[in-house]
Amino acid sequence: MNHNVGIWIDFKKAVIVSALPERITAMTLESDARQPPPDGLPDDRYYDEILSQLGQPDALLIFGPDEAKLQLRERLSRSQTLSACLVGVETTDTLTDPQIVAKVRQHYGIASPGAGMHRSRTQ
Repeated sequence: MNHNVGIWIDFKKAVIVSALPERITAMTLESDARQPPPDGLPDDRYYDEILSQLGQPDALLIFGPDEAKLQLRERLSRSQTLSACLVGVETTDTLTDPQIVAKVRQHYGIASPGAGMHRSRTQ
C-alpha cells in the first residue's frame, strides 16, 4: 500500500492530508495557541495529537508559513520510523483547505482524488 501524507501547519491549526490509493482524506486539528509560544518551545499536546493521527505513512511532507513546521520536524526526529519517511519541509503561504489538498496531490503526482475526498474536523 502506498500511504502518502502531507501536513500543512501553523500555530493555529494543522491540516493532515492522507493519500491512499483508493482515496484522499483531510483532517483539521485546531491548536489552543493563537500565536507562537513565548518561550519558543512547541506545545507538546498539539504536536502529539498531529503525530498520533499519522499512522504509518510511506512518505511525509510538512509545509506551512511559520516556525511550527520546523518544530513539528524536530518532534518527528524523536521517532525513527516517522523521521525516516520525511520527504521534505517547505515554506508556503497560508493556504485554503482545497489548496492544501491540491499541493499534496501535486507533490505526490496524484492526478485525481481516487474514490473521493472525505473531510473530518476535530478540536
